[in-house]
Amino acid sequence: MAADLCEICVNYVYDEECECYNCMVNLDEDEMYRFLSGNRRECSYFQRYDEYGIVRHQL
Repeated sequence: MAADLCEICVNYVYDEECECYNCMVNLDEDEMYRFLSGNRRECSYFQRYDEYGIVRHQL
């Protein structure tokens, strides 16, 4: 399911105010409906969190 990928997405960040993780992408109503209903298998804003990506560019 697409929601499982949220945990490794760069847009999924910890919010200290509510002490939980939230997606920083603001989906419109149609996009949110498709995502939650399962009609769409992947989030179009998904970017894999890769903390070593910068290091690879420097090498």
